Amino acid sequence: MTAIHTPSTQSAAPTAPQKTTKNGRRALYGAMFGFYADMYDIYLPVVALAPAMVFFLPNASSAIDTALFAAAIFTASIIGRPLGSLIFGPLGDRVGRRKATLIAAAGSAVCTGIMCVMPGYAQIGMAALVMLVVLRLFDGIFLGGEYTAANPLAMEHAPARLRGVFGSLINMGFPLALVSITLLTMGTLVVFPQGDAESAYAVWGWRVPFFVGFILCSTLFVIYWKSVPESDLWASEQKADNVYRSLLSREMLPTLLLACVTVTGIWFSMNGTIGVFASHFRGLGVATEQVNATMLTAASIAAVLFPVVGYLSQRVGRRTVIIGIGALITVVSAGGFAVAIGNPSTPLMSVAAGAAIVCAFLIWATITAYLIELFPTRIRATGYGVAYALPSLIPAFYANYMVGLGGIMPFEYTPAVIVALGGVLIVVGAMFAKDRRSDNLATV
Repeated sequence: MTAIHTPSTQSAAPTAPQKTTKNGRRALYGAMFGFYADMYDIYLPVVALAPAMVFFLPNASSAIDTALFAAAIFTASIIGRPLGSLIFGPLGDRVGRRKATLIAAAGSAVCTGIMCVMPGYAQIGMAALVMLVVLRLFDGIFLGGEYTAANPLAMEHAPARLRGVFGSLINMGFPLALVSITLLTMGTLVVFPQGDAESAYAVWGWRVPFFVGFILCSTLFVIYWKSVPESDLWASEQKADNVYRSLLSREMLPTLLLACVTVTGIWFSMNGTIGVFASHFRGLGVATEQVNATMLTAASIAAVLFPVVGYLSQRVGRRTVIIGIGALITVVSAGGFAVAIGNPSTPLMSVAAGAAIVCAFLIWATITAYLIELFPTRIRATGYGVAYALPSLIPAFYANYMVGLGGIMPFEYTPAVIVALGGVLIVVGAMFAKDRRSDNLATV
């Protein structure tokens, strides 16, 4: 099922680097910071905005209405990401990874900056929620463009023997971003107490984490403008006349579809654990402090383990590691969430949910290297971006699936089903994957 690619015939084409260069380190650090900023921004509504949803909603909103509105805000960003990949992937392959990253970083900075000064329901009614969803959609488009260009740029600077570690270091920004948001939100809640729509946190406090997100996106733009060079592999490669025709060719389509199965599972597992955790467990009566402490602990443990998983994937193979983590998600994450849901507001909840979240995090340590190695240089940004972001669309409506499942089972246990489905898809997709961890990206 894996496509066979014809190496570039250009005699001047460089080989992949044998060691980490100064430019390689700059590209790696830029991608690490970019993915951190991306994940920080994407999870702002899940962590920082969740305690302030009353600011954007009518007073009569039920718990289910609030959960659906919160999911809509989160889902808008998730939907925007594949759109960003569809737009910025070809841009990265045609005009350069660096230029595409600069445009995306500038766009996300503008969107997040506008959100910092948003009015609420009391000022403009439901238009506040609509405006927030639209801004999150455009923000998702730019964020999708950022990693679509920046991550291939960094990986093309990586020696083959270190690609697994490079990929894990880039994606370590995911748990670190959640640690940062959680700590910042906890501190902000101390200064701006939580309460009704007129409380200090609902009116002002949530804006602090959003303003930090604006600073991060702006800093990312400056980093790529000042210090990150273009990829030598991209600069020397013959450009595809039509990147989507190449990506959807008979050679490449099976590879793309196989990757999409795996990544669909990853998004299901993420949305069913990390995405739903804060709002779902608050709805079960768990205190905000316990929810934040559980997420903080789980994300910190995962961040430490990311480089270990990346190194392991380089030693024993991406396929083996992905299958193993997929099995853990199916059993430990789904089972742990079920146990946690059955024991809310207890220490067992924190332990079980924490274990579930850690396992769901770990799959992200492998995904960048796995996807980057599937596609040739001429369409790598497009292939990586589409395979990473497009599969997020179906899992993005996890809240609706939970409501549907609630008709045949207790609603509170529905996230465990979503997580188990994700784990199964990860295992099935990885079973057919080819190990490319030692391939030279210049000849893929």
